[in-house]
Amino acid sequence: MGLSAEQLRAALDILAASEPCFATAIARAGYPPPRIRARGYATLLRTIVGQQVSTKAAESVWRKLEGIVGNLDDPRNIMHATDEQLREAGLSRQKASYARSLADEVTSGRLDLANLPADDQEAVAALVRIKGIGRWSAEVYLLFAEGRADIWPAGDLAVQIEIGRILGHDERPSEKLTRELAEAWRPHRGAAAIFAWHHYAADMKVI
Repeated sequence: MGLSAEQLRAALDILAASEPCFATAIARAGYPPPRIRARGYATLLRTIVGQQVSTKAAESVWRKLEGIVGNLDDPRNIMHATDEQLREAGLSRQKASYARSLADEVTSGRLDLANLPADDQEAVAALVRIKGIGRWSAEVYLLFAEGRADIWPAGDLAVQIEIGRILGHDERPSEKLTRELAEAWRPHRGAAAIFAWHHYAADMKVI
């Protein structure tokens, strides 16, 4: 499971003590709520279903898919579904291919989501070899579903924007610079990322 509210608060308090800009930002936006997802196949399948569509559209497809093929916690239901059934649920040909690939990885035992490598980068590598799972999806899964405290999705646009704002940069830092800036925040970069998304949402409300 993901980082709890208590873990987030403790990590952010440590960051605020060493980085005054974080203290100012926390005073403005407050502490973020936890972002917790269930560990396992269904959460990764949701990631595939939700790619490049709105949250509302993804939820609609998910409900249709579940109604057509059955319990989506069981990868065999995707394996046994026909192309027509997946298309009827709203999956594109590409997403259907990704969903089948993920189901095959899990049912074959090649991917054991209960025993991913302890090393974060090795865990990312194990996930990104699945068709349809990129680095961002892998990092978000490890942060939200496994609660890995030092995951740092530096390629995320909102993270780059808000880290730039929090630290007072005139321009959005690049992925490379965003990664470099966060080196000093180890081993609490996961909490920094969750706070960046929270701060971004607060900025959107102000606008």
